Amino acid sequence: MKPLNWATLGCGVIANELATALARQNRHLYSVANRTHEKAVAFAEKYQIAKVYDHLEDVFTDPDVDIIYISTPHNTHIQYLRQALANGKHVLCEKSITLNSNELDEAIALAEKNHVILAEAMTIFHMPIYRKLAEIISFGTLGPLRLIQVNFGSYKEYDMNNRFFNRNLAGGAMLDIGVYALSLIRWFFVETADQVLSQVKYAPTGVDEQAGILLMNPAGEMATVTLSLHAKQPKRATIAFDKGYIEIFEYPRAMEATITYTGDGHKETISAGETADALSYEVADMEAAVCSGDLSTIESLMHLNYSQDVMHIMTEIRNNWGMKYPEEE
Repeated sequence: MKPLNWATLGCGVIANELATALARQNRHLYSVANRTHEKAVAFAEKYQIAKVYDHLEDVFTDPDVDIIYISTPHNTHIQYLRQALANGKHVLCEKSITLNSNELDEAIALAEKNHVILAEAMTIFHMPIYRKLAEIISFGTLGPLRLIQVNFGSYKEYDMNNRFFNRNLAGGAMLDIGVYALSLIRWFFVETADQVLSQVKYAPTGVDEQAGILLMNPAGEMATVTLSLHAKQPKRATIAFDKGYIEIFEYPRAMEATITYTGDGHKETISAGETADALSYEVADMEAAVCSGDLSTIESLMHLNYSQDVMHIMTEIRNNWGMKYPEEE
């Protein structure tokens, strides 16, 4: 089978990581599209990409493109998803995959109608450490899950024009970093949360600068989340069970975790994967999903159902806050 052709829509940090991930396999991106043509040309020269589109929309109709990686600002995702999926392209879309649940439901329906794969580029679903921890948990030695605590705090310069605080670019903590915290929780929860409480502090632009979230699912598993765009916190998660707890540092791209067994206090260090290979794991899973053609295999690799659950929670929280982006008004 010939190698799958990847196109990147966007030339930012993630697109550079994608190009680097393919280069490690002695491969190149097939093509590049960008709203600013000059940036696409420069990106193509940097990574020896043969094809640059004069018009961004041409990527959707190129018959030689198999998979499009979308890494533009998340308020643009749905307009590009509509075109890519309608033209029969598989799509791996940067988080947050859409602005809200309605957009995601629309995109999923389009993917199903056109028999293509849609997935969110959520690194937690692909890094080996999380799969290894899930396997350990499945053995039952830790007992049932009780509580998850997740922190994610970034310190962004208090510039209301940058994308993190810009309402016109769907800025705010929830869609930028909260999606990681909630995806980690969904990975370990046996089922999605059905009870959600939250508090929010707004930036002067009206986007969420800081938030606290409480969750509980029907199984009685609970989680707490603290988010901030203007207060650095360790990227730390603690997953507490009946007979021990797991500590994960530097998530989402973690490669090590510590398990403490509370019965005798002994600790076990678990290692898997490499932080630098995060995009390589996403690429490998997406290609395996495309090649499999089996729905259960696709779900086990890409976890779009988890993305749906997380998007539903984020949408519910923002609805409760009454916080909308211009596209939602």
